[in-house]
Amino acid sequence: MTFGSVIERSVARPLMRLVTMGGAPILQQLHLEERLLRRTSDNWCIVNDGTAPPTIVMGVSGKVSELVEIRPVLQDHVPVVRRFSGGGTVIVDQGTVFVTFICNKTAVAGLQPFPRDIMSWTGQLYGKVFRGFGEFHLRENDYAFDHRKFGGNAQSITKDRWVHHTSFLWDYDVKNMSYLKNPQRAPEYRQARDHTDFLCRMNEYMPSRSVFTEGITAALGDHFTVQHTELETALPDHDDFVPSTKVLSPQDLQDIISAKETPTSQRVQGWPH
Repeated sequence: MTFGSVIERSVARPLMRLVTMGGAPILQQLHLEERLLRRTSDNWCIVNDGTAPPTIVMGVSGKVSELVEIRPVLQDHVPVVRRFSGGGTVIVDQGTVFVTFICNKTAVAGLQPFPRDIMSWTGQLYGKVFRGFGEFHLRENDYAFDHRKFGGNAQSITKDRWVHHTSFLWDYDVKNMSYLKNPQRAPEYRQARDHTDFLCRMNEYMPSRSVFTEGITAALGDHFTVQHTELETALPDHDDFVPSTKVLSPQDLQDIISAKETPTSQRVQGWPH
């Protein structure tokens, strides 16, 4: 199904505010996104080109012990963030390009605010962005060139709004992938491949990051009136919003190791011996 193409020709296109950032820390970006989702009524596209330092980002319900190699993460002081949205676990750095859509449920004509419908719409949008640059596919919940993943997605859907954010692998450091375990639940098309066989780099298919971000703006223009926006003019000056995205402390991670190593009979109070 193609969303919005017929209806939107005869009505004014909704406004999409485009915010571009360079190298913003991923924790700052996620706090911003959650604030825009919950405290504004505008449609937003957030583009952040790279982040530092390298950081592991987990979905709201992900289990650290199943997804992260905790000991090397503690040894190398790699931050671990639990974000407000669902989805899987990624490690992000200067080679990652982040793109987030935050929209009202009525923003895209014909789009139902359900995970698969939103994925389908974004797949169509990025199909335009990557046209001519590789064999692009929406595979389950991932963006892939042929059978190799280069974009991971996560979503959060509220009563009236939704957010869909993607971490795109423009480039990646193979060493960083060793901080992640192969997930127990993986997409079928992964076929038990390790990270290096399963992933690919966007820079093998596109000439520059700017070509990518310009393509996003052009594709959004089919659905929205895109307006470049400075955040300072859009956000309220006085806002006591407290985001739910958090950094897991070293003690949090050490406690997970301790709990895993302690026999169950010793962890459960009153367990019979």
